Amino acid sequence: MEVLGIDIGGSGIKGAPVDVAKAELTQERLRIPTPVPSTPDAVAEVVGQIAKHFAWDGLVGVTYPGVVVDGVTRSAANVDKAWIGTDARGLLARTTGLPVTVLNDADAAGLAEVAAGAARGKSGVVLMLTFGTGIGSALIVDGTLVPNTELGHLEIRGKEAEKRASDHAREAHDLSWDEWADKVQEYLKHLEALFSPSLFVIGGGVSKKSEKFLPRLKLDTPIVVAAMQNEAGIVGAAMAAAKS
Repeated sequence: MEVLGIDIGGSGIKGAPVDVAKAELTQERLRIPTPVPSTPDAVAEVVGQIAKHFAWDGLVGVTYPGVVVDGVTRSAANVDKAWIGTDARGLLARTTGLPVTVLNDADAAGLAEVAAGAARGKSGVVLMLTFGTGIGSALIVDGTLVPNTELGHLEIRGKEAEKRASDHAREAHDLSWDEWADKVQEYLKHLEALFSPSLFVIGGGVSKKSEKFLPRLKLDTPIVVAAMQNEAGIVGAAMAAAKS
């Protein structure tokens, strides 16, 4: 079964058809920069462009970088504040003319990694973290997702973690990989103390450069790179739509 997966991010919106049984893309993904301002209508138009590009006529799964409850977006940390309270599922369904499922972006990535990636078969608490414009999180307990945790907004010494340790923060503050790894280390140690996870899975755009920072992290918890790297959100979105 193929489902179109679309991943809305703070800097880019990317999508591709996904074979949900194999958990892999069946065509090269299309990426379009996130519009500025990233209002619901502007983003919906890009989602429609992606569906049209693939001449899609079927289920669509879409991720959103924030809290999603029953298809309604409840927060907007890295997109336009007009998203708060928007019926995203209804808006995107009207724009594409297709049945749409909407879920948190990191939750989608976590679902993909548990189903067919780095966390497959792992018991206990798994924390999937996506480092990009912000820090997304997926908390999975014995294979079951606890949705909308948004742990990137935890405070570290009075400041949101993603303001210190996101990939955007690394670039914005011109941090070396060593300097950035120290901030990631502090954040992950905080999560270790709170959740006693059995595994950390690191995803997002920065996962492609894991060799630059992962060896510098010293934790009690095993830490691995997402098997699907930055495609996990697309795959997880498609999987969620297939199960809806």
